[in-house]
Amino acid sequence: MKRLSKTWLLYLLQQETSSTELRTECAVVLGSLAMGTENNVKSLLDCHIIPALLQGLLSPELKFIEACLRCLRTIFTSPVTPEELLYTLRHWHSCGFKSSPQPLLCANGPDHQTILFNHGAVQNIAHLLSSTSYKVRMQALKCFSVLAFENPQVSMTLVNVLVDGELLPQIFVKMLQRDKPIEMQLTSAKCLTYMCRAGAIQTDDNCIVLKTLPSLVRMCSKERLLEERVEGAETLAYLIETDVELQRIASITDHLIAMLSDYFKYPSSVSAITDIKRLDHDLKHAHELRQAAFKLYASLGANDEDIRKKIIETENMMDRIVNGLSESSIKVRLSAVRCLHSLSRSVQQLRTSFQDHAVWKPLMKVLQNAPDEVLVVASSTLCNLLLEFSPSKEPILESGAIELLCSLTQSENLALRVNGIWALMNMAFQAEQKIKADILQGLSTEQLFQLLSDSDVNVLMKTLGLLRNLLSTRPHIDQIMSTHGKQIMQAVTLILEGEHNIEVKEQTLCILANIADGTTAKELIMTNDDILQKIKYYMSHSNAKLQLAAMFCISNLIWNEEEGSQERQDKLRDIGIVDILHKLSQSSDPNLCDKAKTALQQYLA
Repeated sequence: MKRLSKTWLLYLLQQETSSTELRTECAVVLGSLAMGTENNVKSLLDCHIIPALLQGLLSPELKFIEACLRCLRTIFTSPVTPEELLYTLRHWHSCGFKSSPQPLLCANGPDHQTILFNHGAVQNIAHLLSSTSYKVRMQALKCFSVLAFENPQVSMTLVNVLVDGELLPQIFVKMLQRDKPIEMQLTSAKCLTYMCRAGAIQTDDNCIVLKTLPSLVRMCSKERLLEERVEGAETLAYLIETDVELQRIASITDHLIAMLSDYFKYPSSVSAITDIKRLDHDLKHAHELRQAAFKLYASLGANDEDIRKKIIETENMMDRIVNGLSESSIKVRLSAVRCLHSLSRSVQQLRTSFQDHAVWKPLMKVLQNAPDEVLVVASSTLCNLLLEFSPSKEPILESGAIELLCSLTQSENLALRVNGIWALMNMAFQAEQKIKADILQGLSTEQLFQLLSDSDVNVLMKTLGLLRNLLSTRPHIDQIMSTHGKQIMQAVTLILEGEHNIEVKEQTLCILANIADGTTAKELIMTNDDILQKIKYYMSHSNAKLQLAAMFCISNLIWNEEEGSQERQDKLRDIGIVDILHKLSQSSDPNLCDKAKTALQQYLA
C-alpha cells in the first residue's frame, strides 16, 4: 500500500466539493485497508485518519457517516491503536456532533466509559433518541447500553436524564413494547438491565419486574430467531444473577425453565434438514444456545432449592451438564461448570442426582487442564462436592484430588488459592487420619506457613479452618502435634500477636482449644509460657467471642477427669487464671458466665 494512495483517499474524503458517493467510497476503502495488517493501521494513524473520520461524522449524509463509523470501529478495535487516541473524541463533542454515535467508541472498558462520560457523551447522545431515523435511535441506544454496563457513575446519571420532558428509563420502557422492532426491545432491555445491576434502578422497580424481565423471557421463546434467543437468555441471566426475588419471578414466568430445554435441541436431526443453509445456521448457533441456557440455569438456581429441583428434573438435564463439561467450546464448558456449581449448593441434589450421574468424573477432568476462569468455578464446585454429607467425597479422594488441590494453593490467582484451601478444609472435616496425613504431606509445612502469612484474609481463614479440621479427635490431634507441633505453635503465636481481625483470632484460639483437648498435645501449651499468657490476655479481652474461645482452651486444660489435671490446674492458678474465672462468673454475658462457673467447678471437684 503506497502512502500516496492513502493520502489521496484521505484528501478526497475531506473535500466537501467531492460527491457523497465518492467520499463514502473513500471511507469504505480506508476501512478495508484498516482490516488488513497491523502495519496498515499504524500507517493510517500516521496519516491522521482519525481526525479526518471524526470530521466526516459532522456530515448530514447518513451513508457517509456510517462508512466513517465502520472505519473508526475497525481502527479503534485494533490492538495497535493507542488508547490515548480516544481523547480525540473531544473533537467530536466540541463540534456538537449531531449524528449517530456508534457503541464502538465506548466499548473498551471502564476507562473509555469514563473518558466519554467526562466529555459529555450522555448529553450528546440523549437527544438522538428522538431522531426520526431508526438507525440513529438504535445506535444511540446501543451506545447507552455500552456506557451503562458495570458503570454505576454513568447509570446513576442516566436515570435522571430528560429527553423531551421524559426520563430516560421511561423512554427505554416504551422501546420495550411489543410493536417495536426486536433489536430495539432487546437493546432497551439491556440498558435497563445494566442500570439495575449498577444500582441505579431498584430490583423491585416496576420497570424491571413488570417490563424488563418479562420482555427478556419473551426473547427466549421458540418464536424468536436463534441469535435473539441467545441474547435474551444471556441478558436475563445477568439481570437476575444476584437477586433471589427476580430469580423466583423469572422461574415461574412463561414456563421459562422448560422453555430453555429447547436450547439443547440444535442442530436438529440432519436427516430432517434438507436446507443446507439452515443446517449451517443451526450449527453456528448451537454452541451459543447451550452456553446461554447453562448461564441462565445457573442464575435461576443460584439460591432457591425448589428452583434447583425444577431445573434438575428438566428433561435430560444432568446428562446435558455432563456432556457440556467435555464440549470443545471453552465458553460452553465454562457455562456448564457455572450451572453445575449453582446446582451443587443443594444438599439434596449432592446426595441424589449428582451421585447418580457421577458428575465428579468430568469435573475432575475439567480441573486437570483448563484456563483460570474455568478452574475458579470448577474448584468452587469441587468444594461443595467435598462436603462431609456428599457421597462424591470418597471417589474424588481416590482420584488424586489432594495433589490437585495442594497445587491450587500455590497459584498466583487469589480465587484459586482460596478454593484450593477451602476444598482441603472440607476434605479434612471428620476425615480419617490417613487423609489428614496425606493433606499435610501434600501441602508441606513450608506451604502451610506461606498460606498462614497470606495477605488475603479469606486464604488465612480457610487455612485456619483446615488446621482446625485436621486437629480434631484426640488420636489425630496427638499424632499431628507430635510431628508438626513446633511449627503449628509458632504459627499460632504469630497470628495471636499480629494485626488480625476478631474472626481470625477467634479461629486461632479455637485451634488452641482443640490442641488443649489432646492427650499429649496439651503439654505443648502447658510448657509454653508465652502461649499461656496470651490465653490469659484473651480471657480478659473486650470482645466476648475471643473471651469465650480462650475459655474453651482453659476448660480443656483443667478438666479433672484427665491425667495430670491437678498439676495443670495448679499452674494455671499460679498465673492468675482462677481470679479471672471468678470475675467472668459474674459476667452479664450468659455464655461467659456459664463457661466460667463450669470451669471453676473443676477446681472444686
